[in-house]
Amino acid sequence: MTPAGKLKVAIIGSGNIGTDLMIKILRTSPLLEMAALVGIEAQSEGLQRATRLGVAVTADGFDGLRRMPVFADIDIVFDATSAAAHRRHSDACAAAGKAIIDLTPAAIGPYVIPEVNGDAHLDAPNVNMVTCGGQATIPIVAAVSSVATVPYSEIVSSIASRSAGPGTRANIDEFTQTTAQGIEKVGGAKRGKAIIVLNPADPPMMMRGTVYTLSQGASEKEIEHSIEDMVSRVQTWVPGYRLKQKVQFERFGSNNPITIPGVGEFEGIKSSVFLEVEGAAHYLPAYAGNLDIMTSAGLRVAEKIAARRLAQRAG
Repeated sequence: MTPAGKLKVAIIGSGNIGTDLMIKILRTSPLLEMAALVGIEAQSEGLQRATRLGVAVTADGFDGLRRMPVFADIDIVFDATSAAAHRRHSDACAAAGKAIIDLTPAAIGPYVIPEVNGDAHLDAPNVNMVTCGGQATIPIVAAVSSVATVPYSEIVSSIASRSAGPGTRANIDEFTQTTAQGIEKVGGAKRGKAIIVLNPADPPMMMRGTVYTLSQGASEKEIEHSIEDMVSRVQTWVPGYRLKQKVQFERFGSNNPITIPGVGEFEGIKSSVFLEVEGAAHYLPAYAGNLDIMTSAGLRVAEKIAARRLAQRAG
């Protein structure tokens, strides 16, 4: 039986993301109970780790999960597979009345960044967590757009090559497209661009994010204050999220405008923000901040959904 005040959840995908998320749920969540970890390789490290931790497993993919008796009691399914596989999983979960939290860049459901619109889609059947790069950088774009108009924003996300599993590598195109869309739809920029870099450095380097915004209508002081406030808010659930240095500004006027493809001639403020994300090392070492911010974001949204459902049932 599920402990009082908890909802049962399953994770599809026993790779880096799914395994890290499982460990987070087992160690830290007061509202979620791990019901099953789903994979396709019986000898995968993730499934073996789950078995040692007492979590039910199947190596028969999503079809195997549906055959498990516990499936009927599951409220929330996390999908940590691939964008292509997620489309089938989403349809099946919707038909079974399960909420699904998408940790792939499939972008079927509404985009959610916890500190920006984390309460906006708690009743949606499918919630998309954008990408790890999006989770790290879109809060900064949103912080600027909350005080100014942002015609353009560009982000560069650099992650350790060792932290990128097969699913991440297979979804590079979807990663850039989904992140760029998230910059616009959630971040508030009129036009967004995203770049991902798999850093092969050895020893591995921590996740880094660079955010460039072009803005009008707010001062440097207002922009800096909004960014620093956002960083403090994200740090409450991702302690390793931080600014590497103070926000850098460059002003463009009528005497020195710049031309941005797709935007045109720009006069205003360019803000450059340099981030670092240190992981909690629940599964991979601390350099895998990309893993930590993605699973932490998914967990945060799932707990908001759980709190809402439990309150509704209690009422």
